[in-house]
Amino acid sequence: MTESYYLMAFIAVTALATFATRVVPFLFFERHTEHPLIKHLGRFLPAAVMALLATVFLQRSASWDADTLGLDALIPGLLVVAVHLWRGNALLSIATGTVAYMAIQQTGMIVSGG
Repeated sequence: MTESYYLMAFIAVTALATFATRVVPFLFFERHTEHPLIKHLGRFLPAAVMALLATVFLQRSASWDADTLGLDALIPGLLVVAVHLWRGNALLSIATGTVAYMAIQQTGMIVSGG
């Protein structure tokens, strides 16, 4: 098998696996949307996942040894919260935070002292 066929097969299998993980919950839980556990998960799981992602982001992306103590990641994180409270649009909030973080990283607006 040549490298290009291997790569195409890998992409196809990955796409199928990703699609399946997104579709399977809808197929299995379609009839059980009124179940208390499903309602509880639907209410609290998104916030818990976002808190986990924010924690990992701040631990891995911020420059905690710098003079600015992680402001390179805290500022975009706070911007995401502010935009989301202002507009209530998750996509806009995430895009704003991503652009702010990349602008800080690429331009060196916040200089690390470590």
